[in-house]
Amino acid sequence: MQKAGRRSLKHWGWLVGTLATMLVLVVCLVGEKKYEKATPKTTLLLRKILQRYPRTELQGMKILEMPSERNFARPPYPRINMVTKNSSRTIVARTQYQRVSMLKSPTEIRLDNGFVQLTVSRPSGDVIGIKYKGSDNLLEHKNLRNNRGYWDVAWNRPGESIYYVDKLQATRFRVIMATADQVEISFVKTYNVSEQRRAPVVPLNVDKRYILRRGHSGFYAYAIFECLEGWPEVKMDQIRMVYKLQHDKFQYMALSDTRQTFMPKARDRKHGQQLAYPEAVRLTRPTNRAFIGQVDDKYQYSMEDKDNKVHGWISTDQSVGFWMITPSDEFRSAGPMKQGLTSHVGPTTLSMFLSTHYAGKQAGIELKRDEAWKKVFGPVFVYLNSAPRSKNSTGTLWNDAKEQMAEEVKRWPYNFTQSEDFPYSDQRGSVFGRLIVHDRCLTDSHISASSAYVGLAAPGEVGSWQKESKGYQFWTRADKQGHFLIKDVRPGNYSLYGWVPGILGDYKYEADIEIKPGSEIQLPNLTYEPPRNGPTLWEIGIPDRSAAEFYIPDPYPTLMNKLYINNHSDNRFRQYGLWKRYEELYPDHDLIYTIGVSDYRYDWFYAHVTRSFTYTGNEKYVGTTWEIQFELNSVMSRGNYTLQLALASATHSEIQVRFNTPSALQPQFSTGLIGGDNAIARHGIHGLYWFFSVNVPSSLLYEGTNIIYLTQSRGGVPFRGVMYDYIRLEGPSIRHPDT
Repeated sequence: MQKAGRRSLKHWGWLVGTLATMLVLVVCLVGEKKYEKATPKTTLLLRKILQRYPRTELQGMKILEMPSERNFARPPYPRINMVTKNSSRTIVARTQYQRVSMLKSPTEIRLDNGFVQLTVSRPSGDVIGIKYKGSDNLLEHKNLRNNRGYWDVAWNRPGESIYYVDKLQATRFRVIMATADQVEISFVKTYNVSEQRRAPVVPLNVDKRYILRRGHSGFYAYAIFECLEGWPEVKMDQIRMVYKLQHDKFQYMALSDTRQTFMPKARDRKHGQQLAYPEAVRLTRPTNRAFIGQVDDKYQYSMEDKDNKVHGWISTDQSVGFWMITPSDEFRSAGPMKQGLTSHVGPTTLSMFLSTHYAGKQAGIELKRDEAWKKVFGPVFVYLNSAPRSKNSTGTLWNDAKEQMAEEVKRWPYNFTQSEDFPYSDQRGSVFGRLIVHDRCLTDSHISASSAYVGLAAPGEVGSWQKESKGYQFWTRADKQGHFLIKDVRPGNYSLYGWVPGILGDYKYEADIEIKPGSEIQLPNLTYEPPRNGPTLWEIGIPDRSAAEFYIPDPYPTLMNKLYINNHSDNRFRQYGLWKRYEELYPDHDLIYTIGVSDYRYDWFYAHVTRSFTYTGNEKYVGTTWEIQFELNSVMSRGNYTLQLALASATHSEIQVRFNTPSALQPQFSTGLIGGDNAIARHGIHGLYWFFSVNVPSSLLYEGTNIIYLTQSRGGVPFRGVMYDYIRLEGPSIRHPDT
């Protein structure tokens, strides 16, 4: 009995001593804020203690179990938690993932974390190899080293028509950080004024960064662009990051839940029939006969920035996914509605940081000689995953990529980047408030700006955010009551902008807002009074900055993209050649719309386009005139009427407005030559938003039948035209009998 008692005391003594030692270790780690670096051995030892003495759980400590791994090759979140009852602090011990290693040679840098092996050319800074899941290189190894994974800039000198593409080849390599948990490397291109005399070089300093972290199945990339005061003037239309994947491995592209498909190959396009512009090709001799007769055009795969969070490619043979994840829009150009390219035949995956697509040259960046500028593009996350081969492996990989995207969004802004130009969350600020709407002709009371878009962008005029690309933008959606919170805003001076779906026009707060680190700014209730001069007599469309509610015809059977045939009603407009359907629908005369009889869903064509005719054997294009017919029981001589005209897109067009006199030499109103977003040709249902309020003297109107003539006066090419957003005729400010 005494021996048994002594053995029991020894056991308890060993236990108490061990627990005391471990408690001291834990306290030290917490006190030194090194609890994220606790060794896996510590975790295993504690777990063994609890397995041998389960009552210990009741005596003050409990170790949470490791979450079970998923059924695909994606690392679980690389931490487990140990929680003590005596403290609310979570003590984190890392699991045994391979440490991040770096191998340097004169021509390349190789990073490896056990999941991904990333190879970057030295010193140019191009990604030349991505090794993952038994594949030596997911990138197209037959391409030149600077044509696999790279950054580039499309630019020109102001006033010149020649454009250049600079692939931003770096000349200096640096190691920014190298630990077992993370390696960040830098490739710097430095502008030298003397180089400009030898060959066109974009006048920028560019620091390209790549980050590989322990336990992460992918890598992060970002770049810091800088132009110093006194450098040559420059205009930039495009800044992007490009990855060209192995064309024999990646056949399946995924952009959203409903936009996923097997894709043709690049060589299929080379053997196809070019259509109205080089990007659009009809496939005539594809490798896969299922694609015969289909149209492929990279613009058919565009997406609004607010929705462009994850897209990429899947290798169905290997059941491997390659994804571009963009956790924030703050560094993109021209606001949340701006459309941009995603992935397309190649197979190619893009991260578009700046483009003038669907907006025009106004959305580019132009820097003057006396202007200093710096901007951080990214970080974005290149994510890789795999799954067991099955009939639904594409769905499994896509759903996992969406989950990873959601995790990246939650972690934004990242707290592991090593550039002072990228502020962490505690170095940023926030703005919150409520937006309400007061339309005096709808109701005497205020209504909530439900689901309003509210954002901070560079100070400017009303609506200027949709052309602004030099700075950062921060947008959110208001709730049903109009309450909004814009968080994690970089320090700086901003204007607050907004617009409300279903409400005409743009909102801008009267005062600029200065964001400082840690600031939390509460604004008073903001009241938006939309454009309104009198009661509504009639209206066409929905004020939502889009032409999607209007009539979109069926595509030509010989010019279809099958991705948008079944169950894709929201993307009908992405088919090629829809603009040509106008002439078939209206062969003898232009569109006539009768208020009270016509239905804009079926009787208002989605785009006001040109009409073609043949002259001396050549095809010519001329402008067209649409009519809006309506009745007025009486015309009030006191006060003027108002035509509210909102456009969802314009491309080198001019809308002339005439009332009841189609042959009048001078129109009562003209927009002048506007627009360059090219949204009609590029299958976008909207581009840049335009709004015009047209004063209509009562002398121009009649009792009885009236006709408004809308003439798109510019011809010459098929893609000149506009897309309407919304049209409304208002009576004088006093009550009108036809209201």
